Amino acid sequence: MTEVVVLDEVSGKELALVEGLIEAAAREDGQPAVSEQGRLLLRGGPRAGVRHLLLRDGERLLGYAQLDGTDAVEPPSAELLVDPAHRGRRLGMVLGRALLAESGHRLRLWAHGAHPPARRLARRLGLTEFRELRQLRRPLTDLDLPDPELPAGVTVRAFEPGRDDAAWLALNAAAFAHHPEQGSLTQRDLDARRAEPWFDPAGFFLAERDATLLGFHWTKVHAAEGLGEVYVLGVAPEAQGLGLGRALTTIGLRHLAVDRGLPTAMLYVDADNAAAVRVYESLGFATHETDLMYRTET
Repeated sequence: MTEVVVLDEVSGKELALVEGLIEAAAREDGQPAVSEQGRLLLRGGPRAGVRHLLLRDGERLLGYAQLDGTDAVEPPSAELLVDPAHRGRRLGMVLGRALLAESGHRLRLWAHGAHPPARRLARRLGLTEFRELRQLRRPLTDLDLPDPELPAGVTVRAFEPGRDDAAWLALNAAAFAHHPEQGSLTQRDLDARRAEPWFDPAGFFLAERDATLLGFHWTKVHAAEGLGEVYVLGVAPEAQGLGLGRALTTIGLRHLAVDRGLPTAMLYVDADNAAAVRVYESLGFATHETDLMYRTET
């Protein structure tokens, strides 16, 4: 008999089962159904506002969902997946309805890759599409970009763990005040990323003037896939319009292409961020795949 168990923390044997399920589904679907942030929350211990939903049939784990209610303004966001070997049994609906109940019917649900079954599930749950996140890619083997032009007085250096934490968190919050996920990162979130095997401060570029941070480009290497990522690119509100974002993008892409020898670059950008999309397309990026977010009617 199937049941949904709601936990504040997943650990031990259950954590291994959930992580194995995420990996199995990713192999089937072509990308993980749980984002990097979701995976960090999964293995990061209990956190206020975060709940884990395990769909079980006896000892078997058939599905997993995560509800992140840490945003003080927006409805809780969620991700879910069902074991590929047990799909077609409406188990996604079971998890989706459990998420709706846990969230008080105030829910935002991601469909990574925008696969048709996920889109159908969202509609059957009564959710409406409202956000499109695009993954863009470009080859790096033919990288030929003009030299970056930094604004007067601006220099670029590598991030120094410990020394730069507080200033970077403040800059990130200001640069992404409009962005519910990125703009709310805390020291705990930064520490979790710094503990990941991919973290490399040499690929985390800070732009400053008069000892004040004005922008940053944090790159990430996906070694197994041969991908370099424009992981996060941010510019302080007071430095907008100076060309700093484009310069930092070029610096990071050259690092990924030359210093790391990677053949391809990727990044994520909201489809409605027309200015950013234009900049990235002018740098040779094109859409590779799309994630969609659905929500309950407000």
